[in-house]
Order: sequence, then C-alpha cells, then structure tokens
Amino acid sequence: MTDKVVYVERVSITPAAEKVIDRLRAQHGELMFHQSGGCCDGSAPMCFAIDDFKIGSRDVCMGEIHGCKFYMGADQFEYYRNCETIVDVVEGRGASFSLEIPLGLRFITTSRLYNEGELERVRPVAVG
Repeated sequence: MTDKVVYVERVSITPAAEKVIDRLRAQHGELMFHQSGGCCDGSAPMCFAIDDFKIGSRDVCMGEIHGCKFYMGADQFEYYRNCETIVDVVEGRGASFSLEIPLGLRFITTSRLYNEGELERVRPVAVG
C-alpha cells in the first residue's frame, strides 16, 4: 500500500479576499491572478478575467485560490520558493489594471517561510 502525499499549498487566501473574488466573478466571469517581479504595483497580485491576460512561457502556476489559478513570474518565484504566499485585500487604490481597483480595493500578498517539515511536502509548480 502506497502512502498518499498530503501537499502543503504554495498559495492561500483570506476570507475577505474570497468575498472580493465572488463580487468580481459575478461581474467578469472566470478569473485568474498573476504576480510579476515588476516595480511598484507590478509586484502586487493582479486579478484578470481569464481571457484578458496571456501567461508567459516561464510563468509559474503556484496553485489555485478560491477557484482561480495563481501565477507568478519565474524570477519573482525564486524569492518565494520557500514561502507560503497569502492573498489578502485592503482598502486603497492601486495603480494597476487589476479588476478590484475600481472598487477602491487592492489585493496584496504576504508570505511566511515554510518550516522544515512543510518544505518536504510543498506542492510542485507547473511552468507556463
């Protein structure tokens, strides 16, 4: 009998951010997230309608949050490789094309380092 691996997720979401995704999904349909390594708001997670953003060949799919795939630029992922990325929402307008901006909100990410036991079970990523 083979033991099934229980993966530790790379990306998670707060209940407040889930509520905003529900509002955006009702208005725009299926959604996805991308966080690049760009400067300023480019380094924040951005939410797009699924057909409004083209994933790059080196972008890393870190998993799903509330039914939305979450991608990160490969260069930035190198900094987040050993961390859980937590998506939250705060009041305030960012200067990006992310769908929540007109609501007077912006998605943010925080992170925490995995402990040694978690690092052994972190979910593999998909590229592109």
